[in-house]
Amino acid sequence: QVQLVESGGGLVQPGGSLRLSCAASGTVFRIYTLGWYRQAPGKQRELVAAITAGGTTNTADSVKGRFTISRDNAKITTVYLQMNSLKPEDTAVYYCNADHPRGGMNYWGKGTLVTVSS
Repeated sequence: QVQLVESGGGLVQPGGSLRLSCAASGTVFRIYTLGWYRQAPGKQRELVAAITAGGTTNTADSVKGRFTISRDNAKITTVYLQMNSLKPEDTAVYYCNADHPRGGMNYWGKGTLVTVSS
């Protein structure tokens, strides 16, 4: 059974940090491109950052220099999102995504809520 399970969300003050994790299991996720998307209330889901199997990253301009994506292809493939210098506009539900490099298979986690507020 394919599963993407996110963790690490919560409430943080502006300027604070959080680290999101997503454990991917059920298929050979080490070959997948893994990414983090977010969706704020009333807005469309947007890409935050993604990382290929080879480690190439792509980060949205809005979070560049503050957020870092990384992955661990150990027994269970895990993707992380280190979020620093958080702003209220970073408040959103953050979703983990796995995309097969040849297309056709794409999976989503259920999301984890990040709230940045004083």
